[in-house]
Amino acid sequence: MHMDTGISTEDRAKIVESLSTVLADAYMLYLKTHNFHWNVTGPMFSTLHVMFEEQYTEQWNALDDIAERIRALGHFAPATYKRYAELSSISEEPDVLSAKEMIRQLVDGNETLIRTLRAGVKIADELDDYPTADMLTTRMEVHEKNAWMLRSFLEQGAGSTQGEASSD
Repeated sequence: MHMDTGISTEDRAKIVESLSTVLADAYMLYLKTHNFHWNVTGPMFSTLHVMFEEQYTEQWNALDDIAERIRALGHFAPATYKRYAELSSISEEPDVLSAKEMIRQLVDGNETLIRTLRAGVKIADELDDYPTADMLTTRMEVHEKNAWMLRSFLEQGAGSTQGEASSD
């Protein structure tokens, strides 16, 4: 059936291409966060275990919103590990890492997803797809907060004064 929502077929395809990359990065970050939740060890086990669970649970729920936006734009959402691996800039982690390295990878994964989201917002904005731009902006805010919280575990605290950001 023909769709006439004010966004052309070609423009919807461009938006969906961007959203598919967002979905792939989001899914790979979800998978990595869940992996680390299961496998974290060390003195910060309890704190990290709970934080990782909060993050992957929120991420899991967001995946559905992203995929449903793709469907609302008249396309099918990518839905296989193979396709996510092809589309994503976030790679799987086959090894069990130290808690500190898990945190570093999750900071990197959140920052990668933020860049993907930012690119998606730009495309959606340029093509007058305000619902997609709004959804992606909200996702950016979530991942910026996650990255900040994770980064705080890597702070040394020595040598910095109140209000001064660490360069680590």
